[in-house]
Amino acid sequence: MERLKPVDVVIVGGGWTGLLMAKEIVHRTPLSVLVLERGGPARQDAATMDELDYLIRLRLMQNIADETVTHRHSITGRAVPVRQYGSFDPGTGVGGAGEHWGGVSNRYRADQFSLLSHLREKYGREVLPGNLTVQDWGITYDELEPYYWRAEQMMGVCGKAGNLRGTIIDGGDPFEAPRSHEFPNPPHKMSYFPTIFRNAAIELGYRPYPIPTATLSQSYRNPDGITRPGCAYCGFCSRYGCMIGAKAQPSNTLLPLLANKKSFRLQTGAWVRRVIHRHGKVEGVSYVDASGQEKVQPANVVMLASWTMNNSRLLLLSNIGEPYDALSGRGTLGKNLTHTVLHQVQLFFDKPLNLFMGTGGLGFAIGEFAGDQVDRDSGILRGSEIRANTNGQGPISAFGRVPPSVEVNWGPEWKKASLNWYDKVGQITCEAAHFAYRENYIDLDPTYTDKLGDPLVRLTLDWTNHEKRQKAYLEKVMNSLGKAMGAQVGKALRAAEDHYSATQYQSTHVQGGAIMGNSPEESVVNPWLQHWRIPNLWVMGGSAFPQNESANPTLTILAITYRAADAFVDRYVSRPGALG
Repeated sequence: MERLKPVDVVIVGGGWTGLLMAKEIVHRTPLSVLVLERGGPARQDAATMDELDYLIRLRLMQNIADETVTHRHSITGRAVPVRQYGSFDPGTGVGGAGEHWGGVSNRYRADQFSLLSHLREKYGREVLPGNLTVQDWGITYDELEPYYWRAEQMMGVCGKAGNLRGTIIDGGDPFEAPRSHEFPNPPHKMSYFPTIFRNAAIELGYRPYPIPTATLSQSYRNPDGITRPGCAYCGFCSRYGCMIGAKAQPSNTLLPLLANKKSFRLQTGAWVRRVIHRHGKVEGVSYVDASGQEKVQPANVVMLASWTMNNSRLLLLSNIGEPYDALSGRGTLGKNLTHTVLHQVQLFFDKPLNLFMGTGGLGFAIGEFAGDQVDRDSGILRGSEIRANTNGQGPISAFGRVPPSVEVNWGPEWKKASLNWYDKVGQITCEAAHFAYRENYIDLDPTYTDKLGDPLVRLTLDWTNHEKRQKAYLEKVMNSLGKAMGAQVGKALRAAEDHYSATQYQSTHVQGGAIMGNSPEESVVNPWLQHWRIPNLWVMGGSAFPQNESANPTLTILAITYRAADAFVDRYVSRPGALG
């Protein structure tokens, strides 16, 4: 095993968090930084209108023949490998999922960051489910707000403020937490389908607002000096790289700032297998390079910045921290696995909707049913925003959507109906908040391994009655909106059924496993994403979220990364040690 020349900081993962942290360290300190990315370089060919290759065959995703996950519904069940892309699509390569994301950039509601305290205060301990393991984050919204603003400026997020320094603004989200600034860019020009939704929402007494998105509505120069053009509404956004750079991606916002820095190096094809540690301190990582050679990379600081599952898996493989035990409730590593409770309702119209054009977050949403703004009689404690947007629908993926009145699903009659209804089918979507429960967690599978022989991650995850009630409650709201839009309402798609399905797409917003919190007894990392027990180890990304809110997590991931970068640069570098 070859031992390489030491570096000051090694970062595992070359996506949003890894490259953002690298940029902050390289530009603000003399430290040497090496980013290890197991995938390949950022793919320039991803910025093409190839629906078959990228939307259907998911060319930008992790190769599940090399590594996948196993899933079971309960601790007594048998886990089986997920052998096809299912409930989430993890990205790979430089930029990671930040290259193929859609760009929706919501902030979390203020009470999310102190959720346990909030729920106890509002409902009382006796009302909360006994298996609920939600936690306070260890930070408040007010502490994070400046970092939200930095992330929005970096990406050039488009939107309309609804709460500007405590003043409610018409046209924005009146339920959002106070923001210090208007969005960096104005909302997009809206297409036909979201406009119908907006009009119907107003008619029903709701206050719709444009969905915040990191796909530019106009040309923009960010504070780092990166200039990008406005969106062309081509419709090839989610699952693709942007052809013109209008969508914020790590490859067009962060990589240019690192390209000529002598203290920075990016190594692709580096499959990190272990974090090397001894006597409460990390000493580097071991990895296999693209040629299959095993190498040791010594470093003074190790930062894990890969996807949620991979962060937790690497900690488990490296025997860092106490694995969570669902039976006893002891341990922290792997606890609080959450996903998104995704619901969609199909709407059938009598005329074309021009859904072939759009962009990642182009649309309107309502916030009347998000957070805890739900009826007490509904039996749920937290709901979801509801939105209608046009991401752009391709001719392959959009073909075959027919109303319930068409009773066949193949043959000449089905083909005729599919042609007739093409471009006349829209959908309303909600991504409901998902609570953390004692029985949902991450550990290592005792049977199945990856291509290198290391154990796979095992997910123990199922819906509870709360998610099923969320479905029923929110579906009624979406159905009423669909009828007000003048549509024939079809069946609900991707909704929470009796059990969580590993084969039914729920978004790639999987959170937890290495959560942040106020103490090492309840969390893996402190509020600055520094490992509680190993001060020169930092763990960043969605794995730090104690639970999942009803919003895309990317903006919040970037905000807590900016905050961690400030703590590292301004405090840790001059005086290494625990920041708590």
